[in-house]
Amino acid sequence: MTHPPRIAYISTFVPKRCGLATYTHHLREAVMLAKGKRREGGFPAAVPPPDPVVCLCHEEETALYSLPWQIPLAKQRREDYRAIAQRINASSVDVVSLQHEFGIFGGHAGEYVLELLRHLKKPVVTTFHTVFAQPAPPYTDIQREIAALSRRLIVMNRRAIDYLRGQCRVPAWKISCIPHGAPVPPQEDRTRKRREYGWDGRRVIFQFGLLSRNKGVELVLRALTRVVRKVPDLLYVVAGQTHPEVFRHEGEAYRNELKALVMELGLSGYVRMIDRYIPEEELVSLMLAADLYVTPYPGMQQITSGTLAYAAGLGKPILSTPYLYARELLKGNEDCLVPYGDVSAWSRKLIELLTQPERLGACAARMAEIGRDMHWPIVGERHLELFGGMIRTEACSERRKAVDVG
Repeated sequence: MTHPPRIAYISTFVPKRCGLATYTHHLREAVMLAKGKRREGGFPAAVPPPDPVVCLCHEEETALYSLPWQIPLAKQRREDYRAIAQRINASSVDVVSLQHEFGIFGGHAGEYVLELLRHLKKPVVTTFHTVFAQPAPPYTDIQREIAALSRRLIVMNRRAIDYLRGQCRVPAWKISCIPHGAPVPPQEDRTRKRREYGWDGRRVIFQFGLLSRNKGVELVLRALTRVVRKVPDLLYVVAGQTHPEVFRHEGEAYRNELKALVMELGLSGYVRMIDRYIPEEELVSLMLAADLYVTPYPGMQQITSGTLAYAAGLGKPILSTPYLYARELLKGNEDCLVPYGDVSAWSRKLIELLTQPERLGACAARMAEIGRDMHWPIVGERHLELFGGMIRTEACSERRKAVDVG
């Protein structure tokens, strides 16, 4: 190949406000940055057309994607999946990067994605953002067929490799583990930012993400009833709007339950909820200004967490429940893991970290070491190398076939 591969991404995409949309936006930018470096290093200087994105969305959201390289796909229109496949087949795209998460595709258990994959003739690299240890039907069959129709698979947790080999009978050579990307820590005045946020003189626990019932906020709230006696200047910040799909079904019922619990526990002076969408630049500043990042998630099978990846990439001290992604990311740092539901253990660990600066500093140093290889420029390079290597291998195979036939 004499040019960097042209990649079509299939995923939710900004301005949709979900973790997968943000992930795909950053991945595309990181890969384009890596391709720019390759052009400087010897590829032709001509700037190629932008990499297109097939943007999964609801019918009423299609107008949000009006740029020439954005292709809206109304998730519940089954016939459009085949049309998109044919459009990609007729294009100059070299490889398709499919970001798979249950719930973003239409049909039962997201089965409409198979309609697209069965008609695509371009090679597909699928990133599985969720892999179940013991999936229930029909998820197993759908994920197995997605794996079979993909040339390569990407996961963000090595445990997922074993699951795919066992549940989907995927050979190990077909699977690559590339970490979730994270921002490069910017140089900014942390003291000034804390003053801007009204955090002066406070020790701040921070949690971010689209709010839903699987975030474990109640666990931290109950733990704080003991912590505030030892750390009277504590502030627990829960940032992020309610998840759009949760809001569709129940409005702000969960957020209101949390507010009622805060009042019941007498924590109104110690908890602040930022109920809005937070742009990336502001999120990074908030995380850097905080003292401790927490993910008290109850679901132990969660195999990826973009927010935890961000915290590690930014070198923040972390305290988490031991779900799969946290266990892998924090391997060798098991003192940062506290069981879900053990309110007393969470209280003790929070008090220990927030009253002993040397422990908090040591934790930050360890996280910075872990996060160094997770920064987006590195992750973009690794994806580009995988895409390019796969295409080169396939081109060699096609040449050998032509020689054999001749």
